[in-house]
Amino acid sequence: MRYQITGKHIDIGDALQTHVKDELGTVLAKYSQRPTEAVVIFSKSAHEFVCESTVHLSTGLTAAAKAHATEIYAAFDACAEKMDKQLRRYKRRLKDHHKDRTEPVELMGASSYILAAGTAETEEEEPESLQPIIVAEMQTKIPSLTVGEAVMQMELAGAPVLVFRNEKKDGVNVVYRREDGNIGWIDP
Repeated sequence: MRYQITGKHIDIGDALQTHVKDELGTVLAKYSQRPTEAVVIFSKSAHEFVCESTVHLSTGLTAAAKAHATEIYAAFDACAEKMDKQLRRYKRRLKDHHKDRTEPVELMGASSYILAAGTAETEEEEPESLQPIIVAEMQTKIPSLTVGEAVMQMELAGAPVLVFRNEKKDGVNVVYRREDGNIGWIDP
């Protein structure tokens, strides 16, 4: 498994990197036999340290966790505990999907755009054109999943929405978290 441990504007020492590899490796060994990559990013927000971790599994699923603490080791430990809780919570679902899925998740490329948000004073004025202003353009990957796997992937990643290609109907679908706490599914 590959580890990518970095710090944003802070120095990450060898002792912390060893601690992260040992602790995260222990958590992943308990619940997931096939992780491929772990990305851990440390940053500082005011007086707190922030630890964000993302683990990519060989099936294409991604688990993410984020934690804050006044000490950097405590921030990582809280983040690892959240990752442990997520993987423990979804262990049965992950195992059930592994039995059905013999091949890794297929990914297809797509373009992703970030559009400029309008400000209060510019929204009152009539826009010159109806074309949105594109701030950034990047490539992203859309996984080919079942609806159940898509919901699980969205919950593991902590994302509010997930676009995926439905394996059963071979079309692009969307699952999202509704305001009432339920999951919505758009199947055009």
